[in-house]
Amino acid sequence: MKKVSGIILAVLVSLLCMSGGSLAQEKKVTFVDFSWNSVQMHNRIAGFVLEHGYGFKPEYLFAESVPGLTGLAQGDVDIAMEMWIDNVLEWYNEAVGEKKTVIDLGPVFPDSPQGWYVPTFVIEGDEERGIEPMAPGLKSVHDLPEYWELFKDPENPKKGRFYNAIPGWVVHDINVKKIEAYGLSDTYQVFDPGSQTALATAIVSNYNRGKPVLAYYWEPEWIMGMLDMTRLEEPPYDPEKWGEGKSYGCAFPAARVHVGINTEFAKENPEILTFLANYETSLEQNNAALAYMQQEEATVEEAATWFLKEYEDAWTKWIPDEETRKKVLEALK
Repeated sequence: MKKVSGIILAVLVSLLCMSGGSLAQEKKVTFVDFSWNSVQMHNRIAGFVLEHGYGFKPEYLFAESVPGLTGLAQGDVDIAMEMWIDNVLEWYNEAVGEKKTVIDLGPVFPDSPQGWYVPTFVIEGDEERGIEPMAPGLKSVHDLPEYWELFKDPENPKKGRFYNAIPGWVVHDINVKKIEAYGLSDTYQVFDPGSQTALATAIVSNYNRGKPVLAYYWEPEWIMGMLDMTRLEEPPYDPEKWGEGKSYGCAFPAARVHVGINTEFAKENPEILTFLANYETSLEQNNAALAYMQQEEATVEEAATWFLKEYEDAWTKWIPDEETRKKVLEALK
């Protein structure tokens, strides 16, 4: 038995020598793959750079918001490319502020709008499409009771339908509380689409048919780059109404969407911190990349490659070391 163990050890040592020690040096980085397209694309952009520039092997772990961020704080996940801070404020204050198990590396794109949207033609009409204004007085969430019949729920025709966020997203429960806070429970039915694809399909199909639709959505997303949508007004954001046990009866705060890294992983891999801290994109770049993904039926990997080729002047500034930049550029070829 000892002789066999000795042979196996000798083979492993030989392999390490032949590979220049690469087996021992292989580094893994795990990104949390939340269920929306933009974060999956940013995971692949950062993953491509870390793989080809810094020698990491990227892995992508699927999870919804709460379990994914819990994994980040516990070290099961190394990096989250999109922490929607104000949707998970209690978690953020604990993980980043109190326990310091996660480090905030700054915004991945500027403060992101989110809210309740309708096609602009519902309010203003669309002369080219021959659509007359359906709800010219619809400006605010408080106007919705007057127009509930426009958004009639086919499964509950006594109420209008509001397309909510995806179950499992923190904002899903926030929207349910908003419905109650705005006194809309008697006139609107909350509909759970089940997936981001189903939510997008509901919006696009109604839009293309010239039909009204009321839905939660956010930016950046390809829909906002391709469709003319209007976000309904809400009472100004009020921190006294926002948080666990509160009504949420006000506008969403401008969403801070930041890069987060597990503290222990950051200590072990300090060479990547500058790159991740410099990582920042614009809403326009995101909308364009996500629209490309939709129009070309591209994968998130293909969208990431498109982004890196299209915005070379932007991402090369994230990487301070010239040799590292050259490695990534060479891999793109």
